[in-house]
Amino acid sequence: MTDVSTDSALIEAARVSKAWPFQEALKLLKRYPDGKPGAAPVLFETGYGPSGLPHIGTFQEVLRTTLVRRAYETITGGAPTRLVAFSDDMDGLRKVPDNVPNPGLLAANLGKPLSRIPDPFGKFESFAHHNNAMLREFLDRFGFDYEFVSASDRYNAGAFDKALGNVLSHYDAIMGVMLPTLREERRKTYSPVLPVSPTSGVVLQVPIEVLDPVAGVIRFADEDGTVVEQSVFGGQAKLQWKVDWAMRWVDLGVDYEMCGKDLTDSVTQSGKIAQILGGRRPEGLIYELFLDENGEKISKSKGNGLTIEQWLTYGTEESLGFYLFREPKSAKQLHVGVIPKAVDEYWQFRGNLAGQPLDKQLGNPVWHLLRVNAPGADKAAKGAGDTLPVTFSLLLNLVGVLGAEATAEQVWSYLGNYVADAKPEAHPDLGELVRAALATNRDFIAPTLLRRAPTANEAAALKALDAELANAEPKTSAEELQHAVYEIGKDEAYGFENLRDWFKALYETLLGSSQGPRMGSFIALYGIPETRKLIAQALAQAA
Repeated sequence: MTDVSTDSALIEAARVSKAWPFQEALKLLKRYPDGKPGAAPVLFETGYGPSGLPHIGTFQEVLRTTLVRRAYETITGGAPTRLVAFSDDMDGLRKVPDNVPNPGLLAANLGKPLSRIPDPFGKFESFAHHNNAMLREFLDRFGFDYEFVSASDRYNAGAFDKALGNVLSHYDAIMGVMLPTLREERRKTYSPVLPVSPTSGVVLQVPIEVLDPVAGVIRFADEDGTVVEQSVFGGQAKLQWKVDWAMRWVDLGVDYEMCGKDLTDSVTQSGKIAQILGGRRPEGLIYELFLDENGEKISKSKGNGLTIEQWLTYGTEESLGFYLFREPKSAKQLHVGVIPKAVDEYWQFRGNLAGQPLDKQLGNPVWHLLRVNAPGADKAAKGAGDTLPVTFSLLLNLVGVLGAEATAEQVWSYLGNYVADAKPEAHPDLGELVRAALATNRDFIAPTLLRRAPTANEAAALKALDAELANAEPKTSAEELQHAVYEIGKDEAYGFENLRDWFKALYETLLGSSQGPRMGSFIALYGIPETRKLIAQALAQAA
């Protein structure tokens, strides 16, 4: 694990790596073969609409963008970069969210810029300021390196005035891009510029007439029909979001921004507008959207998704990052059932990392994840090669047999059969998995656990296993125990067509699950006497 700024071998390997962050970073290398002019930092951007609270989609976009940022720094030997988290808080509030207090307060201010609506939580000067604070707290929680930029701050301070004048100067060309994409009825009211009503403060969706693009003066009809001549400068107007997106790319000099598949057409239109404004569309990845366990699209209004708090309750931050890293262009199901595999695969890849050759390291998701908040390889190397003594799946099986009232103390006492110095202080990562396993057991495993009675041939095999365990030493290794289980399953006397049928019988009769761990590992963890009690309970059902 070497320093990304000096290792030429690393740079060479990164430039030919098939890992998607490097493939995305190569787009930027092609964009600026000799670096960005003037040695300026390459600018990465993520966008956020603060009409609601930050969620797992916010996390994944900042995480994935940061992965590309770090990959670009690697392939260029440390070229300067910036990441801007942009809040579109000048947008008008379209509907009242379901998850906020004082909905009447928001309802009375519908249509106004989010930064000019009172905070229903009563903590900040506006609803946008509250949600922006939540966004920053959210991103800070995960240690992201970013700069926060508020649309309202820039509009109100006049920082976008020159860009707004540029839009007005190219008004007809922009309309030429947008009008063919709209329904006939929408064309009648569409305008790239949305003036703020001087009487109500509402962001108006009305046609405008450009009077003076240099001074930013437009003419439009206010809500009561009064014809108004007003400047668009200084926060007196905002842009339609597709035009706003393009203006922002050009004005801020954005080089990279990714988005979801649902915005594919918007990227095309905004790209054309950016070119009209004298800039160029940034590079970017169009990623697939999340699905629920039934394969339906995630919808905040339906509530059929998985919140980041839920993932962190039943899993870990590292496992979430790992899950989001894999195959961003493929649709992913997002529900509690995907968490255990993500946890175990993360630790499998992490354990493999240190021993892999360089090209394999660069394809290992953990190599990238360790650098999200620690771009220097020396810092990132600290976590390479770490392993856990037990898998998360094995822990879930353990807490399952312990029942709904299982405690952390109980789990650690059993871990003492398997782990030296079994206490959370000595194994903090394992402690996180114990916490997550107990939560998963409480809410999902224990309420549905059902151990079936063994069939006659299964009961005979269980008796044989019990006899083996009765003669086993207390400290018999997991491998030896696994061998004993394996030999019984192969014995034709018990009538199993294959070993899979035997293992499935063990899982369903002893653990109450259709899937399970290596039984040798489970027996070593749970203990031989306790496992014999499980067998006795199963045989009692068969009697």
